[in-house]
Order: sequence, then structure tokens, then C-alpha cells
Amino acid sequence: MCHNQNMPSVNMRQLRDTKKLKAWLRAGKTVELRERSRLIARIVPEREPTKKAVEWPDFAARAKEILGDRILPNIILEDRGRY
Repeated sequence: MCHNQNMPSVNMRQLRDTKKLKAWLRAGKTVELRERSRLIARIVPEREPTKKAVEWPDFAARAKEILGDRILPNIILEDRGRY
């Protein structure tokens, strides 16, 4: 029986304690799943994808292009007092 001492390991019964398992996975640790000291699987935490900066369109310029100088009434706010 040879397993990594730095890697946390749980057996099938200990899987009921999900708090500890979730804490290890959130910390980025790989967890070994064992049954009677025999390695069954390794649970590997998902790597966070690097988030790209989102480039938003210029909504004011688009509205100006579509509507020109027209000003549309805000019907939703005007009708709000009726109900």
C-alpha cells in the first residue's frame, strides 16, 4: 500500500462528511477515494478558466445611430402609477 501523504484521502463512509471534502477541493487539493485501503479514484478540483475582459458595445452610439435625435417616451414608468 503506497499512497501520497500530502494528498488527502477518504474512504467510502467518510464521503458523508461533505464539508471536509468540499473544503479540500476548494483549496485546490486532489482527494483520493479509497475502499478498504485500495485506491478507487482521485477527485480532482476543476480549474477556474481565466476570465477574459468583456468588451461591451457603445449602447449610446448605437441608440443615436438607430433613433437619431428622437426621444422615446418611457411608457413603463408612466404606466406604473395606473395600477
